[in-house]
Amino acid sequence: MSLSGSMNSAVSGLQAQASKLSTVGDNVANSDTTGYKRVETAFSSLVVGSTGSGSYNSGGVQTTTTQTISQQGSYLSTTSATDLSIKGDGYFVVQNNQGDIFLTRAGDFKQDARGYLVNSAGYTLLGYSYANGEPASVINGFDGLQPVKVNLDKGLATATTSGTISATLNSSQPVHTGTAPAANLATSTYTDKSSMVAYDAFGNSVLYDIYYTKTANNQWSVDVYRNSDATPGTGFPYSTLSVAHQDITFAATQKLDTTSAKTLTLSDTHITPTLGITLDLSSMTQSNISFSSQGTLNGNKASAGGTISIDNKGSITSTSSDGVVSSLYKVAMATVASPDNLKSVSGTAYQVTAAAGTVVVGFANTGSFGSINSRTLEASNVDLASELTNMIQSQRSYSANSKVFQTAADMLDTLISLKR
Repeated sequence: MSLSGSMNSAVSGLQAQASKLSTVGDNVANSDTTGYKRVETAFSSLVVGSTGSGSYNSGGVQTTTTQTISQQGSYLSTTSATDLSIKGDGYFVVQNNQGDIFLTRAGDFKQDARGYLVNSAGYTLLGYSYANGEPASVINGFDGLQPVKVNLDKGLATATTSGTISATLNSSQPVHTGTAPAANLATSTYTDKSSMVAYDAFGNSVLYDIYYTKTANNQWSVDVYRNSDATPGTGFPYSTLSVAHQDITFAATQKLDTTSAKTLTLSDTHITPTLGITLDLSSMTQSNISFSSQGTLNGNKASAGGTISIDNKGSITSTSSDGVVSSLYKVAMATVASPDNLKSVSGTAYQVTAAAGTVVVGFANTGSFGSINSRTLEASNVDLASELTNMIQSQRSYSANSKVFQTAADMLDTLISLKR
């Protein structure tokens, strides 16, 4: 190898060690960055101008950087329910303010001013909504994903407008022969009774008494009164008229006859504004068993805030201050065949590339996906002791290459002085 070749080799060595020192610096700087994956520098020999005799004119070294995206870091416990980590394979699916989608392991999510879960790098968590029932993932793409919004601020009251009653009436009860509930007299009697709670426009709870009276075989009447108007200790008479009345007829199938009314309209004009509720009776049945009643109503009182929880499958549920539990979203997870070939972008996030392979989307604890841990963060996988050792080795190699360059330069000066 010529002196100039030696100098070129030394220069390539200096550049290689500078490149390694750069990655070491990045790793040290991000040793406390949530979800950060260290970058490594790989060296390979460089041959330039090979001759036919097996020798070469010039050589050196070249470097490539490799990522350790697939290597997990340690786990740190926190007190925030929205701090998430993944134990096993998979990445959170997030988007930036422009709507571009990325993958990340940085799960330090917090609720922003609009109620969305955003991590410290500004990426918004994506998931599938429970609005239309149990979510299903689109396994080969990001279609259907929505920004996860968990607004836990104080909420306004919502008046009740609809609901269902699915009572089972006892067919063996005798036909009622006394004064009917619709008469609203002290002598009024009935067959069975249940109650339900609704909410007015200001979030005040309103308790209603529901009376079921068997008027003939397979025929019943349903009457509704406001509980606060009842005579203490007895019920009837109520100080105001009933707010709803409906006759229903059952078929031999134990279900409502096709000609029977299947809704009950409640209109409480004693409340301002008037509370109007449409109740679905279509699931009511009549059978030779004891009376039972179930039902649901929409509406809610004003909320003073609440809490959210996230299980190891990524299901996000909220619990209001009055104990109402609601399913909100299911966190999406994604993976690729070769994670280390993902393209790194700012904010400890990754962009899917052709070299990484086709993205697969799913849910935690299914298939090859790991589990999601709430109140836990994945730390950087940087080992400071190893990085400091690499720094010292890189500095010594850099110094040695500079000596090679300096020695070759001195030898070249000697040759030039001989010619003189």
